[in-house]
Amino acid sequence: MPMDLSDLRPADGANRDRKRVGRGHGSGHGKTSGKGQKGQKARSGPGPARWFEGGQLPIQKRMPYKRGFTNIFAAQWEEVNLDRIAALGVSEVTPEVLYEKGVTRGLEFPVKVLGNGELTSAVKVSAHAFSESAKSAIEAAGGSVETVERTDRWVTARPRSRRLPLNRELKQAGFGKAGGPSSRDTVES
Repeated sequence: MPMDLSDLRPADGANRDRKRVGRGHGSGHGKTSGKGQKGQKARSGPGPARWFEGGQLPIQKRMPYKRGFTNIFAAQWEEVNLDRIAALGVSEVTPEVLYEKGVTRGLEFPVKVLGNGELTSAVKVSAHAFSESAKSAIEAAGGSVETVERTDRWVTARPRSRRLPLNRELKQAGFGKAGGPSSRDTVES
């Protein structure tokens, strides 16, 4: 027997009838339509927010440690103390030496030397930053301090912005303003 379009039916349970509320008490969903009696949740609309506490001072206001945020663009410094440098037993310390000895996580992290501990021998230390106490302790032990220029990715890390990266020449030429040049090529040429 050939199949006809009128023979097509959805699978059992695929389509369900909607719940018809407010159609008399015999239906079981009459009068208050399954919403109980009165009150905020019985009214139309989405209802209170999930964090709403009935007008009580909410947790984010009454707990001071809940305030603030974590800066995801902050530079991840590798902090090395003087006692760790003294334990290495080398005469010259650089970020590369610290990485080879397993003191730092990697060369992409800037290194800061802190003053916890003591140095007994003269050591030449090269790092991206020094605390004042670390610098004076290294020099007092007869060593020297050299600040290395940072080249890590956090030097230029900035939040993403929708603003166009206009340089100074384009800005002075009035690029994008009424009466100003309409294309970048006319300004740069």
